[in-house]
Amino acid sequence: MNTENALACCGPGYASPAEAMQAPREKILYTIAIYVGTGIQKPDYLATIDADPESPTYSQVISRLEMPGIGDELHHMGWNACSSCHGDASKERRYLIVPGVRSSNLHIIDCVTDPRNPRLHKVIKGDEIKARTNLSAPHTVHCLGSDIIISMLGDAKGNAPGGYLHLNEDFEIVGRWENSMGDIKFSYDFWYQPRHNVMVTSEWAAPNTFMPGFDLEEVGHLKYGRELHFWDFEKKEPKQSFYLGEDGLIPLEVRFHHDPASSHGFVGAALSANIIHWWKDDAGEWQWEKIVDVGNEPHPEWPIPIPGVISVILLSMDDRFLYLCNWLHGDIRQYDISDPHNAKLTGQVWMGGLLQKAPVVNGREVAGGPQMIQLSLDGKRLYVTTSLFSTWDNQFYPEIRTKGGVMLMVNCDTENGGMEIDPDFIVDFGKEPNGPSRCHETRYPGGDCTSDIWL
Repeated sequence: MNTENALACCGPGYASPAEAMQAPREKILYTIAIYVGTGIQKPDYLATIDADPESPTYSQVISRLEMPGIGDELHHMGWNACSSCHGDASKERRYLIVPGVRSSNLHIIDCVTDPRNPRLHKVIKGDEIKARTNLSAPHTVHCLGSDIIISMLGDAKGNAPGGYLHLNEDFEIVGRWENSMGDIKFSYDFWYQPRHNVMVTSEWAAPNTFMPGFDLEEVGHLKYGRELHFWDFEKKEPKQSFYLGEDGLIPLEVRFHHDPASSHGFVGAALSANIIHWWKDDAGEWQWEKIVDVGNEPHPEWPIPIPGVISVILLSMDDRFLYLCNWLHGDIRQYDISDPHNAKLTGQVWMGGLLQKAPVVNGREVAGGPQMIQLSLDGKRLYVTTSLFSTWDNQFYPEIRTKGGVMLMVNCDTENGGMEIDPDFIVDFGKEPNGPSRCHETRYPGGDCTSDIWL
């Protein structure tokens, strides 16, 4: 899809970020729950959570859709359509595409027939994807007008750099989306901004590197990413790469402003614990700078100070606040980025983490640290889960295998800035019917702050 067609596309969702902020409060949440690495031989599942404070089942799992196989390691997910298709009656935000990063299976889930009880519509087998595209380990899912692209972290054998899988609106494999990977070494997250004819991608590592667990020496051996890539969106090929060096070790989640006219965007460098900001200058050239630097903290049981490990970032729908999680330190931060060159810390809360500043929250011992987040459309409620990736969880927080994950809600002050953990909301995935499970990414039926793109 070229830029001209993208700009002409209309579809479901909201006409603008401002309209999205006026949407009704979310009533249910869809959250990934994972048994991989717990010793429990049960399928991963999509948990539906009641988020209506007036409901008798508030903050409880009200349905569980199990995947047909075992060992998928569900990780990230995305909608078949988003606000990039606003106004087209033929498009519907009906299906969640839920990949298994280990199996490479893609689960297509109908969330409209019965929103409180989603049902499996179709499975695209990982073996078919590997055979037809030489790609594996699906990660980020984005609607692309009528079609869908998914970042794939490896080739069929689990080696880098991976590429991008292209599906049509009927969830049929079209092939690889990109025309070239250029000199890109690794794949991970991506976001596109059609008005600037750009897609930005980040880097994790080859599946064969990150799946067994984290080895710090492999960072020194250049087996983890430290570059940010700017693509020509129409030509589907990388145009410019920025080497971030020690300031950008393992750049993960990328986020453009929701404002489609803006060129400003951000990426969280996990191991460096930095926020990198990029933008297009007056001459039309892309620039980058570091705007947040989280210092390492000493720990009596570690030979070196502990990095924060910024595992995720997101932007509020009005592009005013940036939120990040320091998965190892255990804190969630809110920054005012009204001036994107000058981030100001306006809020911070603690849950779990290796620094143990809040080991127990709402009466529950937190195994793990704040990892994935999803913000309500009005910016007032931040939902937080604790699992990063099974082998990494078990390495840094081994107790999560038996205690399970937890979801909490953070109330956010959208006027003055500030955060506090809600005392009445907690979902304990340690008490699931089949035993303790982990919890990862969350999405809302109406769209959310990390999936919708405006044109």
